Amino acid sequence: MNSSFAPLVYILVALGGAFAGALTVFLLEQREVRRLSGEKQGLLTDHAVLQERLASRQEKVVELEKLLQQATEDNHRLLTEKSELSSANKNLDGQLALLKEAREELAASFKSLSSDIYQSNSESFLQIAKSTLSHFQERAQDDLTRRKEAISDLVKPLQESLEKVDIHVRQLEIERIAAYTSLAEQVKSMAASQVRLQGETANLVRALRTPMARGRWGEMQLRRVVEMAGMVQYCDFVEQHTVNGPEGQLRPDMVIRLPNGQNIVVDSKASLQAYLEAHEMVDDDLRLAKLQSHARQMRNHLVQLSSKAYWQQFDRSPEFVVMFVPGENFFSAALAQDPELIEFGVAQRVILATPTTLIALLRAVSYGWRQEQIAEHAEKIGELGRTLFRRLWVLSAHFEELRKNIDRTVQSYNKVAGSFENRVLVSARKFQEIDTSLDKPLPELKIIDKTTRGMVHENL
Repeated sequence: MNSSFAPLVYILVALGGAFAGALTVFLLEQREVRRLSGEKQGLLTDHAVLQERLASRQEKVVELEKLLQQATEDNHRLLTEKSELSSANKNLDGQLALLKEAREELAASFKSLSSDIYQSNSESFLQIAKSTLSHFQERAQDDLTRRKEAISDLVKPLQESLEKVDIHVRQLEIERIAAYTSLAEQVKSMAASQVRLQGETANLVRALRTPMARGRWGEMQLRRVVEMAGMVQYCDFVEQHTVNGPEGQLRPDMVIRLPNGQNIVVDSKASLQAYLEAHEMVDDDLRLAKLQSHARQMRNHLVQLSSKAYWQQFDRSPEFVVMFVPGENFFSAALAQDPELIEFGVAQRVILATPTTLIALLRAVSYGWRQEQIAEHAEKIGELGRTLFRRLWVLSAHFEELRKNIDRTVQSYNKVAGSFENRVLVSARKFQEIDTSLDKPLPELKIIDKTTRGMVHENL
């Protein structure tokens, strides 16, 4: 008896082990897909930031090149002016040489002349010659000093400008080298990030080749779209809702509850196998064939989803179902090969929706829920208003009854006061006439002549 059940036990144990292994692989793949998706998003963000920094660095390099060009032009202009000043200095040196030669010739002439007339009037002549020569030397020295000062005043600003230009050019060169070094490092880092991104993308593509991973990824995209549309906080969607149909249990990915009690069924279809293979093809004809296969797969999904007839399984549900495609590019690639895909889906009572169109649909449903809440609040406010009106009517009736009671009290008071005045006080005052020690006068009761204002509660 026990030996007959032993193979069955072994089979059950083997099936349990296989199921546990498959479940473990599924959980690991799911966690890896989430991690790769997060890393891909982070790498895309880093890539965008690096692109912005690269553009900023390029703009700064252009500005530095413009400044360098301007400094180069100023340097050429200053060099030209320096050359002109150098020519002027050479001319001045020539004039000084001529002046020196004239001075030497004049000294020689005086020397010759003095030797000729030395015997007759040497002392007076020498005195006159010395005076004349000294005066001539002073004039020449003053003229030379003025020319040197003029040249110095002309050359000094040029020298200062050249020094400033040289400092500015060196600073620009330092900044240019630093900018190009930083730019090279950023480009290198961006290239490394791009290589890493390509590797992670390849890993994600390999993960998406598994049908189970594609299904979970599509459901995750559907959840993100619902969160972006703000439908989570309203709790107006149910995931993995199971219903019994003619072909067994049906489980749509999501059911949107409308404010009027109706339901919209959403099913996610991530048919990516042919699409991913198309992007790996180098040959254009093979790529086109894979894209056409991708369009056929999406059309087949439309037919399969239409055959489930979800609208018959949910009360007050529109006679259509929404097929969610988790990427705009997947839908556009299929539509490019099959332009009648949308019309075919409508004929099959299946509405194709990408993340963009599904967000718009969910926004409309969210707006409907808000309008429903506003209508409910308005109805409650109306009921409270009617209750308040009835209570105010009762209160006004009580006020009217109180007014009448006050009027009757006033009338009774006036009657009592009149009787007290006419019948009691008249006799009491006669005691004062008899006994003068009673000097305090008796108080006079005044008649109340005011009446209350009536409330016309019929106007409420």
